[in-house]
Amino acid sequence: MIRRSFLALGLAASLVLPAPAQEASDPENVLTIEVEGQANGTVEILLRPDLAPQHVERIKTLAREGAYDGVAFHRVIEGFMAQTGDVEFGTREQAGSGMAGTGGSELPDLPAEFSDESFDAGVVGMARSQDPNSANSQFFIMLAPAPHLDGQYTVVGRVVSGQEVVDAIKRGSGGNGEVEDPDYMASVRVKGDA
Repeated sequence: MIRRSFLALGLAASLVLPAPAQEASDPENVLTIEVEGQANGTVEILLRPDLAPQHVERIKTLAREGAYDGVAFHRVIEGFMAQTGDVEFGTREQAGSGMAGTGGSELPDLPAEFSDESFDAGVVGMARSQDPNSANSQFFIMLAPAPHLDGQYTVVGRVVSGQEVVDAIKRGSGGNGEVEDPDYMASVRVKGDA
């Protein structure tokens, strides 16, 4: 009787596990970012195809092409977020041109995949213009909770290792957080490809 109760309890627990716990062991859904600059180290992000399959596939495609390698954290606002991923104008060399943050990739923009996930510290979201269906290659990592973003931006994952590296990324100045001599993503890989 007790054995059946534990078995039933175990089965019930497996049915209610959140998607990230089930996917955490799948290296196909882990993005590894090597950060260099003022902050140095490795950040691992658990991607959430259960929430945003098209956005996650885009990030993995660009990572596999090497498009994110050398791309700067062009916009970093204390107590808010660190933004990167402009593969068109956001390389480390281009970051001071004033164009960083205005570009994307050669691939088409993506339709919004909003969810009920909260934008807490460590959550990764897709950057976009005023048009909800304009996300392309840029993403941001939260440094602190920002509930005003909930349901307004697509959540693609969460930092599962290296939040201390994210927290050390060089901050920008002014209201827009533009960073002079920014930290950058030296390499971005899908862990399963290693």
